Amino acid sequence: MIAFLRGNFVQVTPAKLIVDVGGVGYEVNISLHTYEAISKKEQGQLHTYLHITENAQVLFGFHELQEKELFLHLISVSGVGASTARMMLSGMQPEEIVRAIVHGDARQLEAIKGIGKKSAERLVLELKDKLSKITMHNNPLGGFAVVQENPHQDAIQALIALGIQKAIAEKAVDKTIKSEGANLSLELLIKMALKNC
Repeated sequence: MIAFLRGNFVQVTPAKLIVDVGGVGYEVNISLHTYEAISKKEQGQLHTYLHITENAQVLFGFHELQEKELFLHLISVSGVGASTARMMLSGMQPEEIVRAIVHGDARQLEAIKGIGKKSAERLVLELKDKLSKITMHNNPLGGFAVVQENPHQDAIQALIALGIQKAIAEKAVDKTIKSEGANLSLELLIKMALKNC
């Protein structure tokens, strides 16, 4: 998987960008949100996601890691493809999308091209709980930052990444916090939770 690209921005359009990385040109699909952030830059880094289907391999790029994370949440919803998720990130600011989903405002999501009533309702239903755990804050450097309000969520995600089932990971982290307290460092919390798995 290509996690990011760093190089010269050769051709920049509101929908696509070619990044020259060591003499190799990568064509990257971008949202308007990312375009606004990089349009005046000659070089930089993009967080990327390689979308593989039967017919194509398409690279999507994001100026901010948080935008990429939101994109991944959006495409996890049945009926919302990568192109639709990019359209959403072009039609609304990421923090507006999160706010609409968390507040159950399906009508606001329907205003985006490609999002019908059923898709908007599905987005709210499937992502409301996940996105309610994060808060969008304005970032003075541009864009937004995602702050986890649930401190042990990172530990759970780390355990899942290590191959532990979600339910077991959640129980292990909860058990560790109850026995050791909530002030553990993330690294220590993960290590101790592993012993409780």
